[in-house]
Amino acid sequence: MARVIIKLFFVGIFCSALVVVTAAVPLYADIYVFIDSQGVLHFTNVPTSSNYKIYIREKPPMSLNSGVADRYDDLITEASKKHGVSFSLLKALIKIESDFNPRAISSAGAIGLMQIMPENIRVLNIKDPFDPLENIMGGARYLKQLITRFDGKLPMALAAYNAGPNVVDRYKRIPPFKETEDFVEKVMKYYSILKKG
Repeated sequence: MARVIIKLFFVGIFCSALVVVTAAVPLYADIYVFIDSQGVLHFTNVPTSSNYKIYIREKPPMSLNSGVADRYDDLITEASKKHGVSFSLLKALIKIESDFNPRAISSAGAIGLMQIMPENIRVLNIKDPFDPLENIMGGARYLKQLITRFDGKLPMALAAYNAGPNVVDRYKRIPPFKETEDFVEKVMKYYSILKKG
C-alpha cells in the first residue's frame, strides 16, 4: 500500500512540473491552406494531405529581454541623448531593421544595425557602417531629420526611413507598399512594448 502511495506521489509531482514547464513555453504554428474543387479555402495548422500549401510561416519572435537585444543599450542611450530621439524608438527600429545584427546587409544594400543605405552613409559621414556606435549615431541622426521633416508624425517618418522621404512626399501619407506598411506597423508595435517595459 505504501509503495502505491509513493508512486502516485511522484507521478503527481512529475505532472505538476510538466504543467509548469509547458505553461511557460509559447506555442507557434505554421498555417497551411488548401483550395478544394468548389473553390473553398481550408486553413489548418495540421495539414492532413499534401494538397495543403504553406500560407503563413510563423517563427517565434526574439525576446526583447535577451542578451543580444540589450547588448547595444549603452550606444542607443548615447545616440538618443545626442539626437533627441526616444531610446525605445531607436531600439524598436534596430529590432525590426537588423534584429540587432551589426553585420546585416539587406538585398537592397542597406548596412548594419539600423540598415543605412549607402547614399545615406556618405551624407551622414559614417566611416564604418559596421561599427555599432557609428551606425546607431548615423541612423539616429537620420531618423531625427525625418521626424522633423514630417512635423513629428512618427508613422510618416518611419515610412520615409523605409521607402525614402521623396516617396512619402509624393503620396503625402504612408505609401501603399506592403513592405513599408508592415515595417511601420512592426516598429510601432515594438516601440509601444518597449515604452511600457
